[in-house]
Amino acid sequence: MIVRRSWVSWPAVFGLALTAAAGDETRINQIQVIGTHNSYHIAPHPNVQGLLGARGRVAARSLDYTHRPLAEQFSDLGIRQIELDVYADPQGGRYAVPTARRILKGFRKDPGPDPDAEGRLRKPGFKVFHIQDFDYLTTASTFADALRQLRDWSTAHPRHVPILVLVELKDDAIAGLPTRPAPFGKAELDAIDEEIRSTFGPGKLLAPDDVRGSHHTLPEAIRSKGWPALEASRGKVMFALDNEDAVRDRYLADHPALRGRAMFVCVPENHPAAAWMKLNDPVEDFERIRKLVEAGFLVRTRADADTAEARKNDTTRRDKALASGAQFISTDFPEARPEISPYRTRLPGDVVARPNPIGGNPALDGIDLETAHASRAAKP
Repeated sequence: MIVRRSWVSWPAVFGLALTAAAGDETRINQIQVIGTHNSYHIAPHPNVQGLLGARGRVAARSLDYTHRPLAEQFSDLGIRQIELDVYADPQGGRYAVPTARRILKGFRKDPGPDPDAEGRLRKPGFKVFHIQDFDYLTTASTFADALRQLRDWSTAHPRHVPILVLVELKDDAIAGLPTRPAPFGKAELDAIDEEIRSTFGPGKLLAPDDVRGSHHTLPEAIRSKGWPALEASRGKVMFALDNEDAVRDRYLADHPALRGRAMFVCVPENHPAAAWMKLNDPVEDFERIRKLVEAGFLVRTRADADTAEARKNDTTRRDKALASGAQFISTDFPEARPEISPYRTRLPGDVVARPNPIGGNPALDGIDLETAHASRAAKP
């Protein structure tokens, strides 16, 4: 079964090939899914929120969202992109006793749940939470735990469409907060890759080397042979480094076009490592997102931010994100919070994966590509 497309002349217009050659089936860049932002996040305890409110009401409100555990997001909400904030902790214990808890105990107030109730934060290793000292509650306290949760769910659901994991490596000090994160140097970056590869073997991990193949650069591979087919990529996981700073540059160093690396990175489209892009504002960057998708790149954007859209039930940003063609649309509200508004971000018909509005096969509209058999995901 093959997919015949009416848009095969578009590459001449945009200069870069759309990623499926004529006659091939749907590729992974030709679908669209919903993801969650800070997917591990649990809203701070009310007393911690009170401390944050003293620093600014808007800042406190921006943290007032809680995600279900990862497996529930995948199974019950159809989430296929997650985001993890990761901190290095080579000696262990650096983040075990957050400042907010010490302050509240000093005032004899309930500090809320102990993030180190199981002792995991005392052990060396990569930790997962949002902001040191004040926004630390999480459904996966360590990177290894988050990866195991993902692996176990994926193994139990081997036909899922590829899941993208954004990894933001955090090592910046924040003014006014006493805990200084440990830096991410070469050893830590190599260790992140090793933790990913030790959890997901070659048959489960879709890495830059798999996309690039024998080509010198990732853009060249995308132009020439495109992204892997959806059917061949079911049950696989991809990772992308969320950083666009010195950490990213260190990750790229000595790894031309990401050779040997486990994660994709966000770089300009003419960079040898360009394959995945992050453009968080689908209103301001609407046309740019569309052009990148038309050129064959993967793009992640955000339907909402800081709880602002949900509090106003404003769907403008969400609707632009859906129409932009970005393959991964991240939200803090995959389901509505009735006490705030009816706002939520889902695909039409509550499907898990749909044909991408830019370059997807319109013959598959209305079909959930997550559950479609190969014979339904291709047009004769």
